[in-house]
Amino acid sequence: MNIPDHVKKILRRLSDAGYEACLVGGCVRDMLSGEPPHDWDIASSSTPEETRQVFSDSRVLDVGLSHGTVAVLCGREAVEITTFRTEGTYSDHRRPDSVAFVRDLRTDLSRRDFTVNAMAMSADGHITDPFGGVDDLKAGVIRCVGNPEERFGEDALRILRAIRFVSKTGFSAEEKTARAMLSCSPLLQNISSERIFSELCGILTGRNAGHALEKHASVLAVVLPEIKPSFGFEQHSRYHRYDVWTHTVHAVQAVPASVDLRAAMLFHDLGKPFCFSIGSDGHGHFCGHAGTSRAIAEKALTRLRCPNALRDRILTLVAHHDDRLPRSEAEMRRRAARLGADTLRALFAMQRADAAAQAEWVVQNRLSDIDTAERMLGGILSTEECLSLSSLAVNGRDIMALGVPQGPQIGRVLDLLMRRVLDDPSENEREKLLRAASELLSR
Repeated sequence: MNIPDHVKKILRRLSDAGYEACLVGGCVRDMLSGEPPHDWDIASSSTPEETRQVFSDSRVLDVGLSHGTVAVLCGREAVEITTFRTEGTYSDHRRPDSVAFVRDLRTDLSRRDFTVNAMAMSADGHITDPFGGVDDLKAGVIRCVGNPEERFGEDALRILRAIRFVSKTGFSAEEKTARAMLSCSPLLQNISSERIFSELCGILTGRNAGHALEKHASVLAVVLPEIKPSFGFEQHSRYHRYDVWTHTVHAVQAVPASVDLRAAMLFHDLGKPFCFSIGSDGHGHFCGHAGTSRAIAEKALTRLRCPNALRDRILTLVAHHDDRLPRSEAEMRRRAARLGADTLRALFAMQRADAAAQAEWVVQNRLSDIDTAERMLGGILSTEECLSLSSLAVNGRDIMALGVPQGPQIGRVLDLLMRRVLDDPSENEREKLLRAASELLSR
């Protein structure tokens, strides 16, 4: 992975001016991993004022002067340059109370969170790695720089960042780091709900989300206590091979990695421990668990300040995840009209993931049924059949023309006509529907 020319020019210009300058953090880690960096962060021994002088012929933005950061504009690209620094105490377990600029690169790297983020690269590709980040990167290990309790005590959000990194990469937390993540997890109560939710979204959408949820469930239960009752809760069902939490972990991993699907999968069965009963057949049953899971999800997502539109989407998916598959085209049309085709597709994806995390004998039959339902929905959508009032061949004005005064009765008539069309799409013709409306009104 090559350093872009405009970034090299900035590094060399600082170096030519007598300052030490290098790439730091995530971009170095990503380059060494063969991943494309998302941004290019530069650390320099120059103070913000000195950096401004070096780039006096360029546009320089103040993006974080209190922390020593400015941004140099190169065309449409903005490259951040931060002065080497050390940090004071973290009284709120989130941000340093003070920072002090230093001239030494190692001192700057020593304040960073994990060894794989505490490496630096010069313009010619030389790596500075005082804490063994290269070896940890090769070994797939997340390790704190220095004392892990101190690192997490400074900024508790680093605990969730570690789990997010595990989810993204499949790495494992080094033993001392993992122990400190758990022992320091109560400090997460100092972190804002918005930041916690943002990190949870990153954890859920990682390509190794199941691994992260399995390994760090007890830590996540501090910020999401709703998951704890599912830990080890046996289902006593021939349809299931896992306890509720292990099933959830596998189901999350199996569903496509979008926030709405992964979050819905996380919550979909959390109501089961509260709905459990043993039937006369000796098997476990969970009547009404979808509604209970929805209520649990609503409480958690509201507390975490999930955006309203996303919250409503997740709650809809949780509430309907266990719905019986439509068996006829008329039933499919009614379902699509009520929930929307996009939501139906998402529910089919959830049911695939749910089945994949059940007993092995269930999987093939269940997946075959979902295949059939998806083909049925695809066929309906391809013919552009009427699935909403906006596609109905008549509207409210037409019903008013039949003598119905403006008011709720118009909506009731349109709803009845809509049901007629959903049962038989050939009925969606203006004259047919007007006759049907007249018959309804005459009754």
